[in-house]
Amino acid sequence: MSSQCAAFEKSRKSADSARKPGQDFGDNPIKVRETDHYKKEYIKSFVEKWDELIDWNARAESEGRFFIDMLKARNKKTVLDVATGTGFHSVQLMKAGFDVLSVDGSAEMLGKAFENARQRELVMQTAQADWRWLNKDVHRKFDAIICLGNSFTHLFKEKDRRRALAEFYAALKHDGILILDQRNYDNILDDGFSSKHKYYYCGEKVTAEPEHVDASLARFRYEFPDGAVYHLNMYPLRKTYVRNLMKEVGFQRVKTYGDFQESFEEKDPDFFIHVAEKTYEA
Repeated sequence: MSSQCAAFEKSRKSADSARKPGQDFGDNPIKVRETDHYKKEYIKSFVEKWDELIDWNARAESEGRFFIDMLKARNKKTVLDVATGTGFHSVQLMKAGFDVLSVDGSAEMLGKAFENARQRELVMQTAQADWRWLNKDVHRKFDAIICLGNSFTHLFKEKDRRRALAEFYAALKHDGILILDQRNYDNILDDGFSSKHKYYYCGEKVTAEPEHVDASLARFRYEFPDGAVYHLNMYPLRKTYVRNLMKEVGFQRVKTYGDFQESFEEKDPDFFIHVAEKTYEA
């Protein structure tokens, strides 16, 4: 190889290595059904675009004070946000006066969340942790835990789901509550996907739709206005299964809302929100 060709090849490899890495799903994406794979899914370039998908202003308007009012009505003050993502809910709760610890399994997400809080003149308390061993990294008890953004469906094995819920239970005070949401996978599995995009993924011209769905995998495709495409693989949890799992772990009562409404038709909501109480209160 000539010196000129060698120099070109070296330059090309250097440029390739400087590019942001892509998501890694292997040769067959629909075979990826692993709890730990989310760390390869939330790459930096995807995290940087996540807020386009969320649209903080539109989401704040659509949610209103649902979580704030629910926590204040129960006199909760300390909150563990175990699926912080880019920080939307942590920031909303911090602005409302709650003492919040923000946790995520993705260092990229936590970095973005901290920056989002700083831009709003807030100092976010953060910790990187795996839910399955949450209490090894978090040594406090909380009035409430929130697990939002359909994050619980990143757990593909039942033993991981049970372990995570048990860790959440242990991190709560005796009268604590867990607020956990999920997509309406019942509707997706039984009748196919449809979405109003009114409450959760509010970003304009951003699509979030399933590319493959079966009983143990919902592979979603996220496409942005600039043509960028990313994917997430999730487990399509049914509503009743999640409610029963919460009770089996020890939560005394579970109340479910559909798109922030107390009364709803089963097929209508895009998302279910479960509020699980550690101690039953009449």
